[in-house]
Amino acid sequence: MTQPLYSCDTNVAYQITDDDINTLKNAIDIDEITELALTLGNIPSQSRYEAESSAFVFEWLKHNGFNPRQCGATPERQNVIGEYGGRGEGKNLLFTAHLDTESPSDDAHINRHKFSQKTLSNPEWQQCWLEDGTFRGFPISNDRGPMTCFLMAAKALQTAGIELNGKLYLTACPGEIGPEPMEQWQGVDYMGKDIGAHYLFHHGGVIADYAIAAEGCDWGVTWQGNGYVLYRIQIFGEGVFTPILDAPAQTNKHPNPIYKLGDVIDALHQWSQQYERDNHYNTEGGSSVPKVQIDAIKAGSPLTFGAGTDVCSIYVEVGLTAKQTAAQSYHELKKVMSSLDIDSFDIEPMVVRHGFEADKSAVSPLVKSLCNATQATKGHAIPLAHPAYSSMWRDHNVFNMQRVPAVTSGMPRSHATPQDLVDSALIYALTALSVCGKRKS
Repeated sequence: MTQPLYSCDTNVAYQITDDDINTLKNAIDIDEITELALTLGNIPSQSRYEAESSAFVFEWLKHNGFNPRQCGATPERQNVIGEYGGRGEGKNLLFTAHLDTESPSDDAHINRHKFSQKTLSNPEWQQCWLEDGTFRGFPISNDRGPMTCFLMAAKALQTAGIELNGKLYLTACPGEIGPEPMEQWQGVDYMGKDIGAHYLFHHGGVIADYAIAAEGCDWGVTWQGNGYVLYRIQIFGEGVFTPILDAPAQTNKHPNPIYKLGDVIDALHQWSQQYERDNHYNTEGGSSVPKVQIDAIKAGSPLTFGAGTDVCSIYVEVGLTAKQTAAQSYHELKKVMSSLDIDSFDIEPMVVRHGFEADKSAVSPLVKSLCNATQATKGHAIPLAHPAYSSMWRDHNVFNMQRVPAVTSGMPRSHATPQDLVDSALIYALTALSVCGKRKS
């Protein structure tokens, strides 16, 4: 009888063996995983337009016998759920990845005022290809490359004839990147995270003991993630008809609130530097930094020029670690704005999403399983992910929010090779086997 390859210092359902590793490794074909990644990656799937990629994943799951179903808040933006195993007594593991990819808007006016022509013409927004042995294209990097890896991990288990005691869920979700309802863009058509993994958790018929958000992590792992608040700070003043304007010598004394932006931006920037320093959150699960940036400014209308404006709005994105609440940053920003020479202002949180983390002891069996699988595949223990990956929103937040221990972990974030995808698929397959347990034939 083959002995376990690694001893475990925490309970796992099953300790992987040399035979398991070799059998699953032989069941992953590098040409097949490359073709799937490129095919899936080259389906246009910007946020709000995930229908085609969702349908592709559904058909792939159906063709390969993973009993797929759909659930979605709208017909055009469906979550897809496949299943494998679950006929024995074991823990259930859920893999998730998002269908949408960052890209310019479908609104040419928005694009013209946000992106340079050079940025807009970058083919990697929508296209994926192999170049010098590495994958190019944002859709594979984020996030259909990792999605391909767990799909192929499930197929490897199936091909190898390895049944799982617990159930393995394979989920593909819209809207992880965005958008968010904002200003005149309101309603379900502009929802992102609320209709993706969050909707799937509540309405997708899944019961997971553990979850993995499959995303590029450069082989690392973290079980914490940041949230964010998008604040709209409105500065009020007075629009004065230009021919009768008596302009003051000092810009911050100008009645037009646009002229006060210099002082406001300086103050916000100084606050953000201190905010980031004061709120670093370091745990055994990662290091999170709540970054701050002004994302947009809106003031007046060039169509009705001639009298300045009464209102100038600044949209400030403020990160939130798993330890913070939104109220903290609200009160700090209010104090900053109150210190300035401004007649009137308003601060409104347009979007609020808290960060979350898994309980260390609860997530430990999953992390140990990933560590063993990484050691077996890459020859080294799994490292903590770079702080960038524990300082952003990823959909492991959804499951940690709901007290399902969850991590994010996966292949290189950019310029991965076909072999990287093979290795990632093997790690995911071995992790699923370890967590769910091997069903005796």
